[in-house]
Amino acid sequence: MEPVNVTAAPKTATFQMRINPEVKQRVEAIYARQGLTFTDAVNIFIQQSLNMEGLPFLASPENEAYMKAKAMRRLMTEVQKGWDSAEESGWVSEEDAHRFLEVEE
Repeated sequence: MEPVNVTAAPKTATFQMRINPEVKQRVEAIYARQGLTFTDAVNIFIQQSLNMEGLPFLASPENEAYMKAKAMRRLMTEVQKGWDSAEESGWVSEEDAHRFLEVEE
């Protein structure tokens, strides 16, 4: 799926929700201390949800095993992409990597 930048994306739809006024006031104060509006915080939550393809935080201890398994699948997918790329494009020697990264051996 194509990545989305929530901040830069055109804003043509609306979203409304009901919230307790005291809760809203408290959460707005929390975000304001960080230089954010409530809308900014919601957009950050949405962006992180898109990035993670799910909730951007552990919702409960029962989800821990699922989140670990999902993270492991993502890691292994990236590792496989690296192996496939190396096989396709050719391996880079350790010396060439050091030179490319300008790191002394």
